Amino acid sequence: MDLKLGHYARDGIEVVDVQGEIDIYTAPRLRELLIDLVSKDNYQLVVHLEKVGFLDSTGLGVLVGGLKRVRAHDGSLDQVCTQERILKIFKITGLTKVFGIHETVDQAIAATRRR
Repeated sequence: MDLKLGHYARDGIEVVDVQGEIDIYTAPRLRELLIDLVSKDNYQLVVHLEKVGFLDSTGLGVLVGGLKRVRAHDGSLDQVCTQERILKIFKITGLTKVFGIHETVDQAIAATRRR
């Protein structure tokens, strides 16, 4: 399966829509998008993972790398995810303690604005 990426600004926060599989082959495209957004002074990011069917360690690395980039500017990178198979990956790796993980884009944006 391919990876579809899109993004839009909402309340001053960039929301990245991800659809498909994030793996060793597709993760570089997500990495490029996150780097591009940060290079354009977008330090508050929400990554919407609801339509992601698969996430491997390469994809996790891209998300952690994105988090490091925004944190260098006192920013944040939150996730929107309710799928158990994807949430399980975040739980097993301990990344639920690192990322804000929310059920909806609205909740993620509200959490980001409270910081």
